[in-house]
Amino acid sequence: MSKQSEIEITDCGRIGIYYLKLIWNHYQRLKTNQSEVSKLEWKYINGVFNALGIGTEPAIKYLMLSNPSFEQFEKWIEENGRISQPIIKQFNAVVSGKNIGPVQCDEKVFSESELAQWHEDGYIILRNAIPKSDCEKTTKLIYNTIEATNSDPVTWYKPHPLKQGIMIRLFNTSILDRNRFSKKIQIAYQQLWNRKDLLVTMDRVSFNPPENDFYKFPGPNLHWDVSLKRPIPFGLQGLLYLTDTEENQGAFTVIPGFHRNIEKWLNDLDINVNPRDPSLLQGFKKKPIAAKAGDFIIWNQCLPHGSSPNTSDKPRIVQYINYQPIDLEYQMDWV
Repeated sequence: MSKQSEIEITDCGRIGIYYLKLIWNHYQRLKTNQSEVSKLEWKYINGVFNALGIGTEPAIKYLMLSNPSFEQFEKWIEENGRISQPIIKQFNAVVSGKNIGPVQCDEKVFSESELAQWHEDGYIILRNAIPKSDCEKTTKLIYNTIEATNSDPVTWYKPHPLKQGIMIRLFNTSILDRNRFSKKIQIAYQQLWNRKDLLVTMDRVSFNPPENDFYKFPGPNLHWDVSLKRPIPFGLQGLLYLTDTEENQGAFTVIPGFHRNIEKWLNDLDINVNPRDPSLLQGFKKKPIAAKAGDFIIWNQCLPHGSSPNTSDKPRIVQYINYQPIDLEYQMDWV
């Protein structure tokens, strides 16, 4: 029996995530004798590193360019990734088959009329996805993280090392995990995917302050986060409003219904035209989506979407949360 076959998927070391030791051993053997390396499905490699909040490419690069022991690899992950035990527990349940099954009839959060609107417009709003008290705790955490206060607008614009435009590299806290594992949000994704074996992603938060004389909205404007190579596989994305948000408050914005016509739209473009040219979307009607604190918006990844300039007097504050299957389809070529 080879050394690789002696390692079980449950051999996971102190971090506690399944497949991790198998992945480490896979790349150690790949460097020495490729002919004896058993195939390890990419979905598990990608799934493990997503669950650990670390890029798949840098993790593989580290394994291939160095010769770490498994303990050294774990230490590297702890220093460079984001370890969330609830996410690890969920990942282990999915890959071990303990969280798989049809969506039960009583586990639904959307009505038939809401689903009809979803199919028509490509987005749907889940009301009261988390309690208002958790919104307030999360908002306070975000203000404290960027050293700002709700009562002092001057502090909203201070530079901070965790800021990337309107995005904030804040990932791993108990309140963010509690929001991620909202039962209503989980069921919403399960209902739209029509499957239960979904994994939560480790996404960021966002702080979009009002425009003024010295600050203008930096984007992102309307865009896609998926390759436009056809066929574009089904996929979802979502965000949680942490404060009441009006249409002019930097609201999340989409072109409703675009998902139903995107294939034809792409087919009709000249072969030399870049489909991501923002001028191509100027003729379509954009919709900024107002909602209350605790409301959750899910959209089809084929919809052009983005934030918008904030012309109100209050920041827009959100947390991005997504659930997707471990065998999520995606195009390898980026168009």
